Amino acid sequence: MTLSLRYDSRRQPVLANRVVATSQPLAAQAGLDVIRRGGNAIDAALATAITLTVVEPTANGIGGDAFSMVWHEGRLHGLNASGKSPQDLTLDHCPDGQLPQLGWPAVTVPGAVSAWVELSKRFGQLPFGDLFEAAIEYARSGFPVSATAAVGWARAARRYADFPEWQRVFAPDGRTPGAGCSFRNPDQALTLQRIADSHGDDFYHGDLAHRIAEIAKRDGGVLSFQDMDEHEPLQTDTITMHVAGADVHEMPPNGQGIAALIAMGILEQMNLVDIDPDDPLILHRQIEAMKIGFEDAFRIVTDPDLVPEDMASLLSENSMLERATQIDDSQARSVMFPWSQWSSTVYLAAADDQGSAVSFIQSNYEGFGSGVVVDGTGIAMQNRASGFHPDPAHPGGLRGGVRPFHTIIPGFVTRQGAAEMAFGIMGGPMQAQGHLQFITRCLMAGQNPQEAMDAPRWRFFGDRVVELEPGFQKAIASDLESRGHQIRTAESRTVRFGGGQAIQRHADTWLGASDSRRDGQAVGF
Repeated sequence: MTLSLRYDSRRQPVLANRVVATSQPLAAQAGLDVIRRGGNAIDAALATAITLTVVEPTANGIGGDAFSMVWHEGRLHGLNASGKSPQDLTLDHCPDGQLPQLGWPAVTVPGAVSAWVELSKRFGQLPFGDLFEAAIEYARSGFPVSATAAVGWARAARRYADFPEWQRVFAPDGRTPGAGCSFRNPDQALTLQRIADSHGDDFYHGDLAHRIAEIAKRDGGVLSFQDMDEHEPLQTDTITMHVAGADVHEMPPNGQGIAALIAMGILEQMNLVDIDPDDPLILHRQIEAMKIGFEDAFRIVTDPDLVPEDMASLLSENSMLERATQIDDSQARSVMFPWSQWSSTVYLAAADDQGSAVSFIQSNYEGFGSGVVVDGTGIAMQNRASGFHPDPAHPGGLRGGVRPFHTIIPGFVTRQGAAEMAFGIMGGPMQAQGHLQFITRCLMAGQNPQEAMDAPRWRFFGDRVVELEPGFQKAIASDLESRGHQIRTAESRTVRFGGGQAIQRHADTWLGASDSRRDGQAVGF
């Protein structure tokens, strides 16, 4: 029996008063169960995120980072839980002029645990330890591996062939688990229990922090106990673009959300309301606007304290009008960027009957991350230092004690001062492109989130190369080619084109949507 899908999936929207949507069904159910036990949307989001570190380790982990937006009691709150590079990291760790993607030099302070602690403390209703129950049980007793995760797991075994602790923990007996096979991670269960019991203190200030620093030093890394001990997440306002009567919110740098907002702002200046989102002219304008957004992002995105330009000025109406004039409807521009070759992330949304809603994203960056697994803990460390700009003179160039460029971006929509939608599209450099396409379909074309998730996507690769998913008519590809795009057509719908989730306010309830490109689901009651 094969687990592949012969036809494109067209999932039904889920309508309920309390909804959780994410990329792995067991994690979605864990979040929903927390609401049934008296928790709110924030509790549900955190239980889901914690469980995802166990059941989808191919895309996130305890050693990763997180960003979130929380709508609570009539206000939107942003949290940047990305970590800084080690204080002692220097260009000396780049013998060929570029930081390695694997090993300790690529590791920054993991921030995801601090997001769990901070959001629970500020907004949660349940005891912190209650949020870990499903995750600890799955890690201790085992869980059936989902289909997409199994594929990524097998690929990772080749990537991390030279990392013995990764092999011991994630490929016991020399093989990775296939779809439906049960997998246990007892080391991770013990680590999660320690984090739960200490409210995260052990991870940043206690024995776990000392253990991380000890293994780093043993293996030639520079991440220290002081780096762990001094970590704090950043509470921040969001950055916003007015689009088709609503406000779209992204997190400010060091994330790439500004690229999506700039592209949306350019299209807003073109009055694209009640459009056909599959019109090739609309697609051409999206692609060209996205190029401009990326140019701005790759020029300025860096640690929040080092951003060289004023965000309000860059996102102003005058700025958008000026950038809109750069688009030629008859000719695609050639633009090159330093794309990541690997990308894996988990995104989740949650909403409750009290009106709270959460947009939350968590990642180890490239698959399991750096390949480093801290001995005896089950903690796979991310490789976010790979996000530093290759030019050391760039504002986002490599240095110690700063946050690098991040790809992971949660999204949120408000309208007239009320929460309308939490959304996200995962997948490295696809994320900003996915946000643009999703928002164009939902806000400018009036599609519901599930319809917008089901729709085919394009992906810009650099130069003039654009890949189209199956589902676009051949005439669209021909039209785009006539405008100068170098068109590739993918053989199937895959996670290369992102994987998304969304929860939108609909009439008197919430509407949940889940992308068929991933294993997940939207669930509610």
